[in-house]
Amino acid sequence: MGWDFETDPEYQEKLDWAAAFVREEVEPLDHVYPHLQFTPMTPTMRTIIDPLKDAVRAQGLWATHLGPELGGQGFGQLKLALLNEILGRSSWASTVFGTQAPDTGNAEIIAHYGTPEQKDRYLTPLLNSEMFSSYSMTEPHAGADPTLFTTRAVKDGDEWVINGWKYFSSNARTASFLIVMVVTNPEISPYKGMSMFLVPTDTPGVDIVRNVGLYGEPIDEGSHALIHYDDVRVPEDALLGGEGMAFAIAQTRLGGGRIHHAMRTIGMAQRAIDMMCERALSRQTAGSLLADKQFVQGYIADSYAQLAQFRLFVLYTAWEIDKYNDYKRVRKDIATAKIVMPTVLHDIAWRAMQVHGALGTTNEMPFFQMIHGAGVMGLADGPTEVHKVTVARQVLRDYRGTDGMWPTEWIPGKIEAARAKFADLLELEVGNL
Repeated sequence: MGWDFETDPEYQEKLDWAAAFVREEVEPLDHVYPHLQFTPMTPTMRTIIDPLKDAVRAQGLWATHLGPELGGQGFGQLKLALLNEILGRSSWASTVFGTQAPDTGNAEIIAHYGTPEQKDRYLTPLLNSEMFSSYSMTEPHAGADPTLFTTRAVKDGDEWVINGWKYFSSNARTASFLIVMVVTNPEISPYKGMSMFLVPTDTPGVDIVRNVGLYGEPIDEGSHALIHYDDVRVPEDALLGGEGMAFAIAQTRLGGGRIHHAMRTIGMAQRAIDMMCERALSRQTAGSLLADKQFVQGYIADSYAQLAQFRLFVLYTAWEIDKYNDYKRVRKDIATAKIVMPTVLHDIAWRAMQVHGALGTTNEMPFFQMIHGAGVMGLADGPTEVHKVTVARQVLRDYRGTDGMWPTEWIPGKIEAARAKFADLLELEVGNL
């Protein structure tokens, strides 16, 4: 078996271009238009941002998570991981490169399960950044357990009528349509009795009750909607992928979304290390540079080791997805990356904040935003604790308990077995003494 950690030269040139492009052209958008990635663009914004998107398309790096038949490049997850590391450094980069969440995951499931008419109405404009979308799944009372969902869709003639509540439907207020996960048959298992619908946000009965913000955002000015679906009527052709397909569709979407979050987190954590090292080499205290202090050296070494391990694991998981083309088969490692991700980002950002002293705690540096982002990543697409249960169950499948009194690695038993294995030779050795 040969091991090669190099990227092919042609793609490395694209990565080098992307790194310079993000640093010089995209990162400034984070300061000119903070938190506006999912808002309708003004004419001025389009004048600035549309040419950046055209430059990305000219490089063949637009929507690389999709295959060529959908306007992407079909590079696969490993190459996407290397690109996403770069995009993770800027909050605008994913939008400029056509890979912004949640639209990427929503585009992926419409591409997989949508009818030609649905693709024409929703997917094409989504890929062209002509509209935004929202994934409306979570419910206020159910948290991370979709088997407790109660939002219902009932057939009425040639229409479906949706009633219920959804929570944390991200970007709903600027979305043109919602992908809504509902119960369509409560008499059978939730895994077979739930379906998804494509619902335009201007459909009568779609009531965005309030927009929940993250910490630090003004009340009712956030982007995570509480939605009441009140007798929302949609036609039969609004059903995505067929009745009872919601769980299969959700796994397609969430598996890719989780590993993509991990890819981008690498870039964010690397940015924190970069800032920490720059500060360590720039600031003096108690007669020497911070970089000469052993505590700071420990911070740098621990951060490098943490990120290097995480990065290699994410790349390995991306390689597995490409090899097997089966998110379910790679479920254990995707969940493991999801578990590790918040801790890596939190720890590295916290150390970087410490090295910056009082300045690091202010809104003039991005560390608390990163730390808060780590908390969000610990809950988005399923809480860390749920994924730990998933990983443990998957790992335990490869093991069996022992029927005897002692563990199989009990040393006295091992000694006895070893002596029995070599008994003839040991007896011969004793006889020759």
